[in-house]
Amino acid sequence: MLTKRIIPCLDIKDGKTVKGIRFQHLKEAGDPVKLAMFYAKEGADELIFLDISATQENRKTLISLVHKIARYLYIPFTIGGGVTSLDDVERLLNAGADKISVNTEAFKRPQLLNELVERFGSQCIVLAIDIQIHKNEWWVYINGGRIKTSYKALDWAKEAVERGIGEILLTSMNNDGTKKGFSIGITRTFSEKLSIPIIASGGAGNMEDFYEVFKVGKADAALAASILHSEVISIRQIKNYLSSNKISIR
Repeated sequence: MLTKRIIPCLDIKDGKTVKGIRFQHLKEAGDPVKLAMFYAKEGADELIFLDISATQENRKTLISLVHKIARYLYIPFTIGGGVTSLDDVERLLNAGADKISVNTEAFKRPQLLNELVERFGSQCIVLAIDIQIHKNEWWVYINGGRIKTSYKALDWAKEAVERGIGEILLTSMNNDGTKKGFSIGITRTFSEKLSIPIIASGGAGNMEDFYEVFKVGKADAALAASILHSEVISIRQIKNYLSSNKISIR
């Protein structure tokens, strides 16, 4: 049995960690490097940093921040936001990132996924898919969740898997920041229908939510932000709870 991962996510805006509800009403949550170091000591398996305004502002992810993170962090981390080319990925990997998350540009130009996989390998390419339910269907949203597309979530995911990506970061916008639990149904569908690891994101509010997304949703990893940033619960508490309930964790 593959072990499950707990992954804190740090949404970055103007060099600061922020968190909101359903991608809106953003509030500062602290210094990203200090938070990253704290989570690493707490037992985080990996970290994800998303420069959430890079695409909207038509700029690249902050390379200087990546350098700083890599200097102090000793666990794998993924970086995303504003990635549009092979050169972007090369710069981020050279700055110290272990994996790269792509989203809007990959949707607009799917061939980018093939190019990235061929150049850098599947293992370091993560596709972030932001989804929202509308009329009983889950749809893909791009540009930081601002634009609804005509693609159903699973259809886009299947195409991306065929193009060779290594992992999917699946964020339910309906649940994001609500602390009401993950979207279990769509997470389970992705986990059962696709052959690559699924990171569940959006809605973590308590330890039981993590158990449910692993046991019922069959996710390979679970992302948390709000409950960790506000110190409602710790990574150690989550891991101890999961282990006591026979969920195999790292």
